[in-house]
Amino acid sequence: MKVAFIGTGSMGGSMSRNLAAAGVDITVFDLNTESMQKPIAAGAKGAASAVECVTGADVLITMLPTPQAIEGCMVAGGVAAAMKPGSMWIDMSTSVPETAQLVAKHLDKSVRVMDAPVAGMSVGADKGTMSIFCGASAEEIAEAKPLFDIMGDPAKFFHCGAQGTGYAVKLVLNMLWFDYYMASVEALMLGVKAGVDLETLRLALVGSPANSTIMERDIIPLLRDGDYDEGFAVALACKDLRLANDLARSVGVPLEVGSAVEQLYRRARARYGDKAGECIPAKLYEDDTNTPLRYAK
Repeated sequence: MKVAFIGTGSMGGSMSRNLAAAGVDITVFDLNTESMQKPIAAGAKGAASAVECVTGADVLITMLPTPQAIEGCMVAGGVAAAMKPGSMWIDMSTSVPETAQLVAKHLDKSVRVMDAPVAGMSVGADKGTMSIFCGASAEEIAEAKPLFDIMGDPAKFFHCGAQGTGYAVKLVLNMLWFDYYMASVEALMLGVKAGVDLETLRLALVGSPANSTIMERDIIPLLRDGDYDEGFAVALACKDLRLANDLARSVGVPLEVGSAVEQLYRRARARYGDKAGECIPAKLYEDDTNTPLRYAK
């Protein structure tokens, strides 16, 4: 099986490297040629263009930052037209079904299309322990599963349904994480301003029916170190929340909580800049109350 991989950024670089290290015949391309060095060092071949990368490939995997980037690569960039008849396109980006449908119009009718977005952050991509949410037929999944098992944890592989459902699960996941995070920040700030010790409050919540993975684990870097997680930019978080709201409108579901959280993220992006971390909206509460959410040193 000859694999083409386009998009070797913070996630895709590790994913393609793991494929190369496992002996997969893989060619990679990214507009940032420096990011291609990680998979090339593991045995991947580097291409000079996206079209060169996909030429003759049995499987194309894309891992791109936005739906607009996918459309630009696949349609304007000529990749869709260059795909071999009978091959397979696996989009592992966080995107929407409408973009895949647009791209499909430019593919040969025999090209199979799968969506398989991931979760687990750059650490999971590096270790090959990501969760993968796949929308495709059982037959298509069986063909691609050996590749998924290299990039992610087989126990965290989910067949979500028909093509497009993987995108939906990833958008729901991201939206819910941001919702949980901001609700947790708000709750902690309320308790602290009411006079409760921060760590006592967090532990009380962890030991209660209100516990969550965020309260138990994910919020600790903020409370301990003031870490707003610059590994994932707030601009990308805003993109994910917008896509979730777009999906909700398309299927007729009101997202009152999700919409409020999106506005918090947009306000934080405007105040602190596109490159601030995904957890930077917590700083809105800290700055507006002049109360940093930090453990006592």
